[in-house]
Amino acid sequence: MNSNASQTNHHSFILTGIPGMPDKNPWMAFPLGFLYTLTLLGNGTILAVVKVEQSLHEPMYYFLCILALTDVSLSMSTLPSMLSIFWFNAPEIPFDACITQMFFIHGFGVVESGVLVSMAFDRFVAIRDPLRYASILTHGLIGKIGLVVLARAVCVVFPVPFLIKRLPFCRSNVLSHSYCLHQDAMRLACASTRVNSLYGLIVVILTLGLDALIILFSYVLILKTVLGIASRAERLKALNTCLSHICAVLLFYIPFIGATMIHRFGKHLSPVVHMFMANIYLLLPPVLNPIVYSVKTKQIRRRIIQVFRGRKNMS
Repeated sequence: MNSNASQTNHHSFILTGIPGMPDKNPWMAFPLGFLYTLTLLGNGTILAVVKVEQSLHEPMYYFLCILALTDVSLSMSTLPSMLSIFWFNAPEIPFDACITQMFFIHGFGVVESGVLVSMAFDRFVAIRDPLRYASILTHGLIGKIGLVVLARAVCVVFPVPFLIKRLPFCRSNVLSHSYCLHQDAMRLACASTRVNSLYGLIVVILTLGLDALIILFSYVLILKTVLGIASRAERLKALNTCLSHICAVLLFYIPFIGATMIHRFGKHLSPVVHMFMANIYLLLPPVLNPIVYSVKTKQIRRRIIQVFRGRKNMS
């Protein structure tokens, strides 16, 4: 087959379920279905509780709602290809659909990182200037922060589909994950991917890398402020309000760093390990964030318990 013909024959990609064990894919259907259901129920509960509970109409909980919406959107970005592979045994995905999914996965990943930065700023203001907390973080400012976070994600991810579409694909069209990622697709190209690699590195450094530094700096300032509080009980109370956010940051960045390190330096590891880490990176935060906030935040926990007790009494 000549080069020109082979460069134009990839109208689709083949996604990978469990590497080397396609017959085991159906076994993953129900655990994945359970995780997606838990994501929708957990984040939906957070949104519903904040909406109906007047005492939760504060900046912290508005940012939490934005995080919940982002988590649901990120999960829904992977849902079509996951269902296609594990429920319907149909691993093929059209080229344009793959690029679209790629855009949304990377986009919502950048949005989530930006939301975590916003929540760090929220905690800093709440602890540094509690009396003016609500007057500083007004509804208008929160809305503007949300729009800036979304606009940044769209701007930095927007070139990615065009960078992929310009590449000729004349090698295997089998991707190594159950969904489409920029770095996974570009390795199949039969032309130089230096521009793609450089742009991807710049985006990661200027978004997730910079966001991590800002969050770290925010907590340095928060810790400095807390240590200046005279009462030990008040210091513990202030730090306790940050625990949920710290857990959310760790749930997002640790799997991301782990997946990145394995992708870069773990080529000798089993493909199953790569698949496992890649899925954890996208599935774990949306599932666990609502649980963390429900357990650590007294107001949310109390309201959820009231709802369940009400239903129990009605039955």
